[in-house]
Amino acid sequence: MKDPRFPELTARQIAILKNYGEIESYPEPARIFTLGDLQYDFFVVMAGEVSIEDPYNDDNVIVVHKKNEFTGDSGMLSNRGAQFHAVARPNTCVLRIKPKRLKEAIAKYSDISDVLLNAFLQRQETVLSEFVGGIRLVGSGTSKETYAIRDFMEKNHIWYNFLDVDSSTEARELLNNFGLSKNDLPILINSDAKVCQNPSLDELARYAGVLMDFEDEVFDLLVIGAGPAGLAASVYAASEGLSVVTIDSKAPGGQAGKSSKIENYLGFPTGISGNDLANRAYVQAQKFGCNISIPHKAENIEFTGNHFIVTATNDKTIKTKAVMAATGANYRQLPIENIEKYEGSGVYYSATGMNASACKDELVGVVGGGNSAGQAALFLADHAKEVHVILRGGNLGAKMSDYLVQRIEAAENIYVHLFTEVKELHGQYHLESVVLAGGKGETTKKSITNLFTFIGAKPCTDWLKGLVATDERGFICTGPGIKEEDLHQCSIFRKRKPQSLETSMPGFFAVGDVRKGSVKRVASAVGEGSMAVSQVHQFLADLKNTETVEA
Repeated sequence: MKDPRFPELTARQIAILKNYGEIESYPEPARIFTLGDLQYDFFVVMAGEVSIEDPYNDDNVIVVHKKNEFTGDSGMLSNRGAQFHAVARPNTCVLRIKPKRLKEAIAKYSDISDVLLNAFLQRQETVLSEFVGGIRLVGSGTSKETYAIRDFMEKNHIWYNFLDVDSSTEARELLNNFGLSKNDLPILINSDAKVCQNPSLDELARYAGVLMDFEDEVFDLLVIGAGPAGLAASVYAASEGLSVVTIDSKAPGGQAGKSSKIENYLGFPTGISGNDLANRAYVQAQKFGCNISIPHKAENIEFTGNHFIVTATNDKTIKTKAVMAATGANYRQLPIENIEKYEGSGVYYSATGMNASACKDELVGVVGGGNSAGQAALFLADHAKEVHVILRGGNLGAKMSDYLVQRIEAAENIYVHLFTEVKELHGQYHLESVVLAGGKGETTKKSITNLFTFIGAKPCTDWLKGLVATDERGFICTGPGIKEEDLHQCSIFRKRKPQSLETSMPGFFAVGDVRKGSVKRVASAVGEGSMAVSQVHQFLADLKNTETVEA
């Protein structure tokens, strides 16, 4: 049976793709792309063979592409670097297609899109789950800085190999070879043995190719935030022909990306992790030509009269006719004085596979009573010795779906503590224990080494600096119910009220958790993001009419 990761294109599909590229012949062996190449080309083997070689493991041959097979993975749809070398063997003929032209073909021909994207996604999954290699990260498993880098790479599906200096002989040998000490950690090492000490996330993202620069043009739509709402807006807007840029400060997925398993999302009867759902939407948006850049955080926004200018953390500006805020909300910190000491070294705000390995046979705490807390508790229960769900209220089912409540109650190693709060955290370098306080003031000390918190929601709206109306908690107000005195005075709003997802500023929309009155569910966020695109079209039409009249 043919391996689905390495399908053959039909004669018809190749004939179509010939219109997007050039035929090249290699009588002698030639490397056609190299590890780390950004915007590397796509190749279809017309005759001969192309071998994919792993420079992290002595150039071992991973696979040999034969006639009608093709190179590449999902990184080709963005600016990500090549993960391997590709070598055309003697007497090989290939069809070479530039990434931009490949995306044009994918957007136009659904059968080609299906074959390529299915293969790309499966190849990426195989590399991440089965291959040891990629960027080497050397650091301590108890380090907050190391955790931040690992978390970023995990959530952005960047291939890497973590070497824990606390337990790995190889890690300690690498430090000696480079003349470094533990004080220099964390460090990144690429295949050329180049070392980057204590890298910023921007440096890492630029090296991996997930951080992009944009041309000096005015886009139709800028989506700020790549959670379910933002990604849905990106997919629909790009598929409808709008020029779209999407930025996010951390990773695709937002709050949903922190969910270990979502089982009540339509169309996934066996469930899907928030991270996988986000990655598929990330690829889908790029398939239609959306430009996505991470980590790219909006810091300031101004309105010029006919377009917006957004300044981001890297001092780059993005010009756009319409803006969609999908920045979501962050879980709140526990009100404990020394909590920052343990963030990334015992206190976490999401539960992923990386966390699960650290929880093996340990006591784990989960704070919160929403679905994310319930999903995390069940996920961690498969790895931890005990999971303690800590709830300030007295009803586990008050905010949690019934199917999660039933499973938690049935789990033998999950213990629910009602009317309970975390009062103290203890540990020298990493969390070692917590003190719980009950409703009657009694306290209990438990040897919980990993504490996951999913409480409250603080909207990510600081960057707005009063540009649009918000409620007393900072959530963005939308719709015709906005007070008249809060509306931006312009010709468009003199002709109509704000649309349902439009803010007090015409052309500025808000969707998902950041919006006042939103329903905190993945499906509703996706619905808002997709629905808002039709309102963006309405605004762009109004803007064009206004400009025509003024001219």
